[in-house]
Amino acid sequence: MSSKVILKTHQLAIGYPKFTVAADIDVALYEGELVCLIGPNGAGKSTLLRTIAGIQTPITGHTTLLGDDVHKLEARELARRLSIVLTDRIDVGLLSGYALVALGRHPYTDWTGQLSKQDEAIIRWAVEAVGAEEIAPRNVNELSDGERQKLMIARALAQEPAVMLLDEPTAYLDLPRRVEIMLLLRDLARKTSRAILLSTHDLDLALRNADRIWLMPKDGVLQVGAPEDLVLSGAFESAFSSEGVLFDRRAGSFRTQVEATKTIVVEGEGVRKIWTIRALERIGYALDDKALCRVIVTESTWILHHGDSSSNYDALHRLVMALSEI
Repeated sequence: MSSKVILKTHQLAIGYPKFTVAADIDVALYEGELVCLIGPNGAGKSTLLRTIAGIQTPITGHTTLLGDDVHKLEARELARRLSIVLTDRIDVGLLSGYALVALGRHPYTDWTGQLSKQDEAIIRWAVEAVGAEEIAPRNVNELSDGERQKLMIARALAQEPAVMLLDEPTAYLDLPRRVEIMLLLRDLARKTSRAILLSTHDLDLALRNADRIWLMPKDGVLQVGAPEDLVLSGAFESAFSSEGVLFDRRAGSFRTQVEATKTIVVEGEGVRKIWTIRALERIGYALDDKALCRVIVTESTWILHHGDSSSNYDALHRLVMALSEI
C-alpha cells in the first residue's frame, strides 16, 4: 500500500432529499489497499458506495477520483477510472464467462463494440488474474454463485480502473468461497496497485484481511482505522453491540450473552480446555475456582466431579447433557 490518494471525499453527506443517512464524511482510498466498509444493517453502507461511485447524488460535498469530481466526469471516462460490482444477481442470458468479462472493455471500444488485440489480451489477463480460466468458456447460467462472482470481479478488473467498489461480494457464498474471494481481492489490490473498497457483513474476514476498515455505525459517524485500532478503541463493541450480543476483544468475534446461573471449575490446558469453557458458558456456567462442580479436561476424556460422584465422558456433548441435568 502506498501513500498515493486515489479517491477522496470532501464533507460528504449522503442520503435522500428528506433524510440524511450520514454527514461530514472525509475519507480517502490509497493505491494498493483493501478497505472493508462494515456496519449494522441500515447504517447506509450501500448508499455510501452508490454515492462514491457517482450513481447517487450527494446531499452536500463531493467525491474526487484522481483529482476530478466523480459527478462531473463523463460516463465513459468514469468507467475507465472506477468499476463497481453490486450484490444483485444478474441474468446474462446465454453469455459465456469470457463474453461477460469482455463487457468490461466497453468504455474502450467504439460504437461497434469491436475488440482489439489489446482488449483481448486484457480480458485474458483479467480471467487469469481471478483464476477463472477453466470456467470462462462455459455458459454463465451454468456456473455456481462463487464462479459467477469471480467472473464479475474479472469484468470489473478488465475495465482497468484505479478503484474497484464491491457491494457484499461474498453475500451468497459458502465459507470456503467467501475466504477465497476475500483473499483474491486482497491479492489483486497488492499486485495491481488498485484501491479496492468492499462492503461486507463478514466481520471476521474483514478483521483478518483489510488494510483499513471504514466503520459505519447507525449514528452516521464514520470511523476509519486499522482493524486492530478499531477493536482496541472499543469502536466495534459500540457499533455492533445489542441486547444479548457482545463483541469479544480477545477473540475478535461476536458471542451471545448468556446469563450465568451456575459456577464450575475447569482444569486442563490447550485447545480442548478453551472449547470446553465455551461450551459451558453457552449453557450458563461461569468459571469460579471455589465452585463445588469440577471438570478435568484430558487428552481423550472429560472427567466431571460433582459432590461425591465422578463420571467420564468421551464427548463434550455428553458432558453438556450431564451438566444440564444437575
